[in-house]
Amino acid sequence: MRTNDFLSKLDHDRIVKAIQEQEARSSGQIGVYVQRGELPGDPVAAAQHRFQKSGMHKTKDRNAVLIFVAPRAHKFAVIGDEGIHTRCGNELWNRVVQKMGDHFKQERFSDAILDAIRDLGDVLATQFPRSGGETNELPDEVTEG
Repeated sequence: MRTNDFLSKLDHDRIVKAIQEQEARSSGQIGVYVQRGELPGDPVAAAQHRFQKSGMHKTKDRNAVLIFVAPRAHKFAVIGDEGIHTRCGNELWNRVVQKMGDHFKQERFSDAILDAIRDLGDVLATQFPRSGGETNELPDEVTEG
C-alpha cells in the first residue's frame, strides 16, 4: 500500500488523543512512526534505528515505546526502551504485534494503532505509574519520514 493512502486512512486526531490520554497515566512515552517508501530488511531493526535517531532512548525512565509501520512493505514493529523491556520482555511486544496484525489484515489501520496505544498505555501505567512532575518528553503525533 502506498504510504499516502495509508496515512489518509488514519484518524490522526484520535491517535494523538489516545497517546495523550495514555501518557497522562504514566511516566512512559509512546511514539508512532510511519516509514515512507520501501523498507529493506527487518522492521525491528528499522524501528530500533528510528528509535535511536529520534532520541527516544533519552527519556528519564528509559520507558519510551515506538509503534513503527512501513505500509508499502506491509511490515511493522513495536519496540521499547530497556526500562519497559526489562520489566515486560518479548511477550508484550509479541502480544501487541499479533493484535495489530489482525487489524491490519482487515484494513483497520487506525484500530491497529489505537489498540496498540491503549495496550501499551495499560502496561506503562502499571509498570511506570505517574507520580507527578513528569514532563512530556516526546511529541504526541504521528511522525513520518
